[in-house]
Amino acid sequence: MYKSLILAVAAIAIVTNTNAQTVLPLYADKIPNSIQNTEKEEKNVNNSGQIRYGKVTAPTLEVHLPEKGKANGAAVVIVPGGGYRIVSYTNEGTDIAAAFNKMGVAAFILKYRLPSDQTMADKSIGPLQDAQQAIKTVRMRANEWGVDTAKVGIIGFSAGGHLASTAGTHFKKAVIGNKENTNLRPSFMVLVYPVISLTEELMHKGSRDNLIGTTPGAELTALYSNDTQVTPQTPPTMLIHAGDDKTVKVANSLRFYESLVKNGVSAEMHIYPKGGHGFGINNRTTPDKWIERVENWLKASNFIPAK
Repeated sequence: MYKSLILAVAAIAIVTNTNAQTVLPLYADKIPNSIQNTEKEEKNVNNSGQIRYGKVTAPTLEVHLPEKGKANGAAVVIVPGGGYRIVSYTNEGTDIAAAFNKMGVAAFILKYRLPSDQTMADKSIGPLQDAQQAIKTVRMRANEWGVDTAKVGIIGFSAGGHLASTAGTHFKKAVIGNKENTNLRPSFMVLVYPVISLTEELMHKGSRDNLIGTTPGAELTALYSNDTQVTPQTPPTMLIHAGDDKTVKVANSLRFYESLVKNGVSAEMHIYPKGGHGFGINNRTTPDKWIERVENWLKASNFIPAK
């Protein structure tokens, strides 16, 4: 009986260890592009228990691995939104990780630095540095986490969608140290109600102001208007948006889709008539589940098994 008890405790320990999440510092050494500052990270929890972070200066990567018997080798870096002012960690982070784990996909939530002249020498590249470092980290530790390096994608929401699409269109220029020459191109992108364009016509003003300033020049605006940065090498992309989104105009997704098609990039898009902005995993205006659309797209694109 004593032996059985030991085995039972060991089994519980294994399960607990399997399901536990690990939060890692994104950089092992000095954080690039950072300057000495007195900012202190803010953690806010609303009445529903949803977590949001503000004033992030020390980026992290939270590892969510699927059950070993279910893992299929695919992985996704999750980039929550928040207008480059906060990181919506629960609604567009942990909820999303759980959904991908059910698909057998390893999920890595990126708590990225929020652009600030007080904490960064160049705030316009700070978030991109973190996105590139996240992709690099997942690929460099692929064996440890059971990941196929050819199947490391990225998903982003709102301003996080802007950051994800920046990672998917600016990967040829490394803004981090990469002596290992690790591939920084996401294998696929999923962009959910994303900020894409920083032009006067389509911008989300808060995102643009926070990332490139209140009076950016035409060159910088064009550089980070990612519909103009699409090439035939841009990763295959799935777009999700609501037509009645009053925060980030649906034309952002439409414009990006047009650019993808023009460049011969495989793309799929789902526009819901209603849902507004920031609905996270569940658009309550429809019984349709967009995450199931994503799963079907990943299967059709051979990133995860069809059965």
